[in-house]
Amino acid sequence: MISVNKEVFRQVNTPAYVADEAKLISNLEILKRVREEAGCKILLAQKAFSMFSMYPVIEKYLDGTTASGLYEAKLGREEFKGEVHCFAPAFKEKDMEEIVKVSDHIVFNSIAQLKKHKDACKGKSIGLRVNPECSTQETAIYDPCASGSRLGVRLCDFDESVLDYIDGLHFHTLCEQGADALEITLKAFEEKFGKYLSRLKWVNFGGGHHITRDDYDVELLIKLVKEFKAKYGVEVYLEPGEAIALNAGYLVTTVMDIVKNDIEIAILDASAACHMPDVLEMPYRPPLFGSGKEGEKKYTYRLSSCTCLAGDIIGDYSFDEQLSVGDVLVFEDMAIYSMVKNNTFNGMPLPDIAVLHADGKYEVIKSFGYEDFKMRLS
Repeated sequence: MISVNKEVFRQVNTPAYVADEAKLISNLEILKRVREEAGCKILLAQKAFSMFSMYPVIEKYLDGTTASGLYEAKLGREEFKGEVHCFAPAFKEKDMEEIVKVSDHIVFNSIAQLKKHKDACKGKSIGLRVNPECSTQETAIYDPCASGSRLGVRLCDFDESVLDYIDGLHFHTLCEQGADALEITLKAFEEKFGKYLSRLKWVNFGGGHHITRDDYDVELLIKLVKEFKAKYGVEVYLEPGEAIALNAGYLVTTVMDIVKNDIEIAILDASAACHMPDVLEMPYRPPLFGSGKEGEKKYTYRLSSCTCLAGDIIGDYSFDEQLSVGDVLVFEDMAIYSMVKNNTFNGMPLPDIAVLHADGKYEVIKSFGYEDFKMRLS
């Protein structure tokens, strides 16, 4: 839930992403406890949250960052004091010199990629992503263990000669899941790849751990990590993205117009397609402060956008009072993925980037204009 009086947001030039520093720190305190009690290392997965103005806060709690390619690796090296780990399904040869320069760990997705680039990675810790072939989720688009997945090496394709080149194994099979799913995955991983761990230095359990969610079993996670470390004598890494900034940010928007077509439709200056694309991709219904489900409260509205995309619909929400043009709405849990995935379709302005500091001060970090739209295209 939103942790401040809604009046704070009336000063916002909408649309705007607003990071909540107090909630971010609350999440980081939980992760700090896991690090200390489990004896593992935790990295920020920048693919979910790369608002680097907040890195000075985050780096006090975590061990480093993980990157999905050259640009994120450079960002982690430049802005975060800690280790830099880099994984990609494939690396371009022209990028490898710079990737090696800025990274501490480099993880390859295939035997072929490992053999192709290993000589360029001298002095770095090299890893290989494996596929434990253990699906624990129902959403196919987020299941790297599904049949036909391109992510990770299966046991049947594993080449034991690579153990001469690598320091660790990496698996990433979870998405917004609990420690119970990790427990199932670890069993499958150990059954397939445990025999190799005596020759390795570390194992990376990947991301998707919803550690800071209210119902997450932190005690089980700590137990699993401690038992794994004791059994195999390796360093364990976790690289959550969502858990760092879960429920720690908002998308603030203004009602621009209200039209009627069998249902009341509020047109906002924020867009699902442009500013919260996971609403259409996953799909999911983002929480909205002060609202209820369709029909739960007295007045129901369909919240949409001012783009030309007919399906640019955020969802149906209900309110205690009627909405009016000029009303400010605050979507919650908008720090993760929304900012890194946004776009300027239809010439929609990019939202401001701002932070609500722990002391209550509101600060705009960056604003965007026409030139930001124009220069992305030519």
